[in-house]
Amino acid sequence: MDVFSHGLWSGAIYKAINRRAKNPLNIRLSVLFGVFPDIFSFIPLFSWMFLKLILGEFNFSDFPKIEEVEPAQRDTFFIFTLTNILYSLSHSLAMFLIIFCLAYLIFKRPIWEMGAWLFHILIDIPTHTYQFYPTPFLWPFSDIKLSGFSWATPWFLILNYSAIIFIYFCLYYFKNKE
Repeated sequence: MDVFSHGLWSGAIYKAINRRAKNPLNIRLSVLFGVFPDIFSFIPLFSWMFLKLILGEFNFSDFPKIEEVEPAQRDTFFIFTLTNILYSLSHSLAMFLIIFCLAYLIFKRPIWEMGAWLFHILIDIPTHTYQFYPTPFLWPFSDIKLSGFSWATPWFLILNYSAIIFIYFCLYYFKNKE
């Protein structure tokens, strides 16, 4: 799923949770954790592309075509190798669990806002294909990845953003009803 959708869904889920919670959760922090896996993975790539653009060295013809990317061509440049490593780290259920437990040990309580990170991983599993960053949810224990449907498919984009608008409308409407 696209990074904006992850942020919007995280915000909606935590707004809904806060309607019933005795101790409200930090919605901004949940949105940050909701977009974290993609930001963590792709900031180096976008920074590298921006630097190349500034230096006048950026050329789209250097990049492999999307259909050629999986699995071998992506590693043509070091930056793609780094991006793949960071993507595996941030989209792994095991890595999420390790970081969640570390945060629990440090703060002496669960950081429930981190659940948006878990939701990000779970929603990416069916919405990524082998052609564009399939989710390595079992990494480093297994290379199993599922090829779902592309989140960039027009029907899914329309359905996804319509659902987001509907959910935010309901949250707003029912907040004002109380």
